[in-house]
Amino acid sequence: MVKIAPSLLAANSASFGKAVACLDAAGADFIHFDVMDGHFVPNLTFGPKILKELKPLSQLPFDVHLMVTNPDDCIPWYAEAGADLITFHLEASLNPLQTIQLIKSFGIKAGVTLRPNSDVQLLTPLVDLVDLILVMGVQPGFGGQKFYDDTPERLMYTKKIIGNRPILLEVDGGINFQNAPLCIDAGADILVAGTTVFKNDAYADNIAKLKGIA
Repeated sequence: MVKIAPSLLAANSASFGKAVACLDAAGADFIHFDVMDGHFVPNLTFGPKILKELKPLSQLPFDVHLMVTNPDDCIPWYAEAGADLITFHLEASLNPLQTIQLIKSFGIKAGVTLRPNSDVQLLTPLVDLVDLILVMGVQPGFGGQKFYDDTPERLMYTKKIIGNRPILLEVDGGINFQNAPLCIDAGADILVAGTTVFKNDAYADNIAKLKGIA
């Protein structure tokens, strides 16, 4: 069954601790942190201090999506704060192979992220080195954006590149009850959803519906 990674970006920042603690019981599989630096994307979000303080409140893996200009500078901060998985944008790294190796040097999983306009062929030399590939359904930077209609097609193409390798395929951005089945059918293993999960504080019902079991 598809796994759900609620994006904390959509939660009430005054109640992050409560939200994280509730997600364990609500059926979430990961907790997703959209880390933005105000340079690579025009927004500022989570510093490593937030991860470190939230880590004791959840048994779920912390999935950290770096949307930053210099990922190699930030990786040690988030790895040491409790990240279980770190993804970075290929265009942000001067040496993606080196960046992957840096993440893995902390004993955690490494992933790469593709924006809607990224060339999927950039994955080819790296596909045997990563644990996860994240395909964006919107332009990175802000939550609540409209889902790009060609995202399922890009997921299917990425899935073909993955082949039989034990690599998770994640999709992030604009995920809702209508397009979630399209992403699942296209091969997504993990759906990152923010607004849809946190809507009306009905975490368990929303997660179950996204998984198609409600």
